[in-house]
Amino acid sequence: MPPASPDRTAGPAPADGSVPDVFDPRLYAEGIPHERYRILRDHHPVARQEEPEVLGWPAGPGFWAVTRHADVVRVLRDHSAYSSWAGATQIRDPDPADLPFLRSTMLNQDPPAHGRLRRTVSRAFTPARVDAFADRVRDRARTLLAAARAQAEDGACDVVPAVTDEYALLNLTDLLGIPAADRGLLLDWTVRVIGYQDPEDAPEPLRGPDGTPLNPRSPALLGEMFAYARELAEHKRRRPGDDVMTSLAEAGLEPAELEMFFFLLTVAGNDTVRSAAPGALLALAGAPDAYRRLASGEVPADRAVEELLRVHPPVLSFRRTAAADTELAGRTIRAGDKVVVFHASANHDERVFADPGRLVLDRAPNPHVSFGDGPHVCLGAHFARLQLRVLLEEWRAAMPAPELAGPPRRLVSNFINGMTRLPLRVSGPQW
Repeated sequence: MPPASPDRTAGPAPADGSVPDVFDPRLYAEGIPHERYRILRDHHPVARQEEPEVLGWPAGPGFWAVTRHADVVRVLRDHSAYSSWAGATQIRDPDPADLPFLRSTMLNQDPPAHGRLRRTVSRAFTPARVDAFADRVRDRARTLLAAARAQAEDGACDVVPAVTDEYALLNLTDLLGIPAADRGLLLDWTVRVIGYQDPEDAPEPLRGPDGTPLNPRSPALLGEMFAYARELAEHKRRRPGDDVMTSLAEAGLEPAELEMFFFLLTVAGNDTVRSAAPGALLALAGAPDAYRRLASGEVPADRAVEELLRVHPPVLSFRRTAAADTELAGRTIRAGDKVVVFHASANHDERVFADPGRLVLDRAPNPHVSFGDGPHVCLGAHFARLQLRVLLEEWRAAMPAPELAGPPRRLVSNFINGMTRLPLRVSGPQW
């Protein structure tokens, strides 16, 4: 089977000059729609998108798709014009009854309130605390890769369940201080919340009286997770440890703030690496010459991580809401309009990245926006980079060059750039 290119295009782009759709989550199951993004960047950099009913999820009012790097950065940095608080950060509008509760998480707040919460969790999520886990992360990578080789059938293994899912989950639960017996809960919650658009990946959604699926991010459907967060915090107050949940339990947060921090850290924190790690291996499988430069030590692993994040950002899109009438790339944006930035498009903007479709592991500079920008830049970026670097170092030390052993499967989602299946060769000669 030929290797998959990181620039594989999902579905044909319109040839008649019309504005291509980049909303439909089913597009992303075929690959990031780079040709559609290119058309938008070149001709419609701020483009009106319809929001039709898809897979049983109700239609919405539509939104503005922002695809050029400079405009994406502007939206992410200008919180006074483009608010996270006004309508939260997902494309689909939340139930108005849920919005007040959703605003209790820093992800859905604007400065200055956002800054208070971010400073609180930053004290728990320090680089020093993260770095102290480096040896444990490395041991886990070695153990999981060795097990994948040992359990391989015909020299191949689906590395998503065997390696990357476990790697992301166990590293995060160590950092948070979650007991081993409870770790499976986090994966279940993550799949339910992140994979909700994917009929194969997520469980059948709960539905309202009219048959419409209920949003899995609704507080009404997160009761189990929130109850666990409260119980864990109380446990940490009685028996503190050197972990993030102990710091949060002792931080004097309101109950809703604690619950939403737990939600944010366990779901977003898990899925960042859960998406980026197999995406990096898939990109390397499609670029054997680039991998040889990594494996030989010609390109440092930490530099390679940045390029792999550029071509496979964990998050595809984030929404803001216009706080007042404004203008972006010559388009008039009205107060209340949804404005959605597309990270993978910004990361392939030819105005910023030379030959963006090529994997250049030592690319410099590399101002990708895979962890966002502005006040909401990813708080766990340091931990994610550590995990990705260590996994690459241990892969090149013990494994053959990444090579597809079967068709990969991508998550059906316009939000998370996930992989649900990635069969790779895990035995045989190295590079």
